[in-house]
Amino acid sequence: MTSITSTSLADGRELLYFDDAGSRRARSVEEAPDLRDLPVRGEPGEVRFDALTGEWVAVAAHRQTRTHLPPADQCPICPTTASNPSEIPAPDYDVVVFENRFPSLGPAVGPVPDNAGWGTTGPAFGRCEVVTFTPEHTGSFSGLTETRARTVVEAWAHRTAALSALPGIKQVFPFENRGADIGVTLHHPHGQIYAYPYVTPRAAVMGAAARKFYDDAGGRQTLTGSLLKAEREDGSRMVLESDSFSAYVPFAARWPLEIHLVPHRQVPDLAGLTGAEKDELAHVYLDLLKRLDALYPTPTPYISAWHQAPVDRLFRPAGYLHLQLTSPRRAADKLKFLAGSEAAMGAFINDTTPELVAERLRAVSVPGSPASALAPSASASSVPGVTEGASA
Repeated sequence: MTSITSTSLADGRELLYFDDAGSRRARSVEEAPDLRDLPVRGEPGEVRFDALTGEWVAVAAHRQTRTHLPPADQCPICPTTASNPSEIPAPDYDVVVFENRFPSLGPAVGPVPDNAGWGTTGPAFGRCEVVTFTPEHTGSFSGLTETRARTVVEAWAHRTAALSALPGIKQVFPFENRGADIGVTLHHPHGQIYAYPYVTPRAAVMGAAARKFYDDAGGRQTLTGSLLKAEREDGSRMVLESDSFSAYVPFAARWPLEIHLVPHRQVPDLAGLTGAEKDELAHVYLDLLKRLDALYPTPTPYISAWHQAPVDRLFRPAGYLHLQLTSPRRAADKLKFLAGSEAAMGAFINDTTPELVAERLRAVSVPGSPASALAPSASASSVPGVTEGASA
């Protein structure tokens, strides 16, 4: 079982150590105190309401001074040394989660204003956290051991539950940006978690579609579950399957590389997974990332986005956890950039064929894969079934 120890940094920010199952490390809150002389934390930035779209925009000018591509010996999320008093006071760790020193949202929490219109502003309430996957400065998630990946999954689930319970929080979003081509400014393997005081635009659109489908089906079926079933029956875009999870390139993929990883059982978020499902997720997720990296001679930049049901009870019954793993890489030496149609209109034009991308991902040899490469003829009758309507 993962051991969790909570402590505070010098400016009062929360930090949690997540130690691998079986670790013999004995931690205490008094261990390795943060001795830095840090300035007092500032007040939240600002959110402004866009009356044209009905969306909130966070204004975070204070983030202009955040850390940008520091040298390896000054990495802020490596373990602390005498020459580098970092954000992590301990001389060693497995996985660490801490409040971002330069948050887009927070540190205070609360609701956004009601009855928003033109000129409406409010504090940028919320929480932004950093999830450090390993004390090693180089590498990536795909290079973690399965035990360490399981610790990260536990950290995601723990923080999802804790952040969802904070006042005013409407949505919790764990994600990872990997690679300079994505815009990463810190190469040490890490991810982030945002806890928003509003439902984000993408989640609102997806949530509305999911709720309408669920209501039309009389609460007997979910939209994500039905899409999963259709993809498994078709088989041409399936990538891999295990007992509890399936990964496929979606029928209407927007990005040159896009894979969805979906549990067979409906759960609203990572906190809803059982211990056995978390074990399996660690294995399957590593498999998927290794396949992505094996497509080209160099590591593939990606955004790994965990779509979780918003906290609002309007969205929860139809909510269905899934991962959206995307990359702008359309060839070994080419990237897709969002041009006029995508950036201005949100009308995507894909440079690849989802069926061909899935075929390439299936063909990759990954030692210890949870399943043999799936043939395009794979069907729901030959693999474990989707369980609908099982709430967490």
